[in-house]
Amino acid sequence: MLMPAGAPPTIRKISERHDKVFVTGCLEPQINGPRANAVLVVLARNQELEGVVQSIKSLERHFNRWFHYPYVFLNDGDFDANFRDTIMNYTSASVEFGKIDPSMWGYPDWVNVDVAREGIRKQGDKVIMYGGMESYHHMCRFYSGFFYKHELLQKYDWYWRIEPEIKYFCDITYDPFVHMERANKTYGFTIAVKELKETVPNIFRYASAYKRNNNLTSQGLWEMFAEPIEDEENQKSLPIDDPKYKPPLPDEILNTQAGHSGLPDVDPEAMEGEIYNMCHFWSNFEIARLDWFRSKEYNDFFNVMDRSGGFWMERWGDAPIHSLAAGALLGPKDIHYFRDIGYRHTTIQHCPANAPGNRQLPRPPYLETTTADEKKRKEEDDYWEQWDSVKGNGVGCRCRCDTDIVDVEGKQGSCLAEWVAVAGGWASA
Repeated sequence: MLMPAGAPPTIRKISERHDKVFVTGCLEPQINGPRANAVLVVLARNQELEGVVQSIKSLERHFNRWFHYPYVFLNDGDFDANFRDTIMNYTSASVEFGKIDPSMWGYPDWVNVDVAREGIRKQGDKVIMYGGMESYHHMCRFYSGFFYKHELLQKYDWYWRIEPEIKYFCDITYDPFVHMERANKTYGFTIAVKELKETVPNIFRYASAYKRNNNLTSQGLWEMFAEPIEDEENQKSLPIDDPKYKPPLPDEILNTQAGHSGLPDVDPEAMEGEIYNMCHFWSNFEIARLDWFRSKEYNDFFNVMDRSGGFWMERWGDAPIHSLAAGALLGPKDIHYFRDIGYRHTTIQHCPANAPGNRQLPRPPYLETTTADEKKRKEEDDYWEQWDSVKGNGVGCRCRCDTDIVDVEGKQGSCLAEWVAVAGGWASA
């Protein structure tokens, strides 16, 4: 059932068998506390400056004004002086600007460029979302198998991905990197959703074949993304009011056949009787160990996926690549759900309810100096002083959620239930 726009999702506690919220409510930030060897990474172009400023302002207000983690900005071209100078005005943290080497962006030398571009053109003709945008394919491949190899990231152990035009809703008064390190976590997410089926018709065939060919046994996370084929058949006999019933997908998605557009099929047995349920961690927000991405196991996985041609002949995103690699190589204990971090990108948001009791501490004002008009600066800060009411089992710190859209957990396509199932289920109390 869809909830009214802006209403927080029903607050149910998740089992803490494999994972738990790091901090419920607010803390006094440890301004001089220990820091992880971590970086905030932004991939952007000069024309995206306005959206980047929106993101940096939000992150600085809600987190980095206390913790001062460095930024690395990456671009497949050159950042102009206006971009560089403007960014430096919005943070007191150190900033580095880097250019992506052509070996990490564009077509590799083993690809037939004419065939790849024809594949992309056909996706555009079929109106597959972003499928006809050559640069989008390059970006997905870069974030799948190259960002962690960039020279500016080599000195870091952790990264937090920042996209243009994002918004945070809650104050993050603890250090996520330090808590990830202490809990021996590898990968953190805040939203899990389903991919568009027409963008990845063959991706699971190759991921499953990799898992089988390397004799990998699930550590319990693979099941978040895979489900037995018989479950799909049983769907047909379920009544429409059954909670397990899933409405049929549109014909244009169901008619998408594996192996189209010149992508070679993998033996169906490689799928081992499973199908991809389209779930993935929405990777435009992720906090992760860079040594996992740099590992031989992850890079072997990426190379298999890359050589299939799916980044060109289909529109494989980095989100399902990261997620299926995690499913094959990690377990639920290695994953952290940042349930307490409110986040929005485009029309998808997760915003937690505020923690009850004495867990909402007074908020230090943040009159950021880039707004020249003093009245507007005060109005902006006053907006965040009026945070949402608390709710039982809430976990957020001074959250104020947008009310113009439904929270992702209240929409079809959310994969929260799939995460809960592998994380140990809903807590009984």
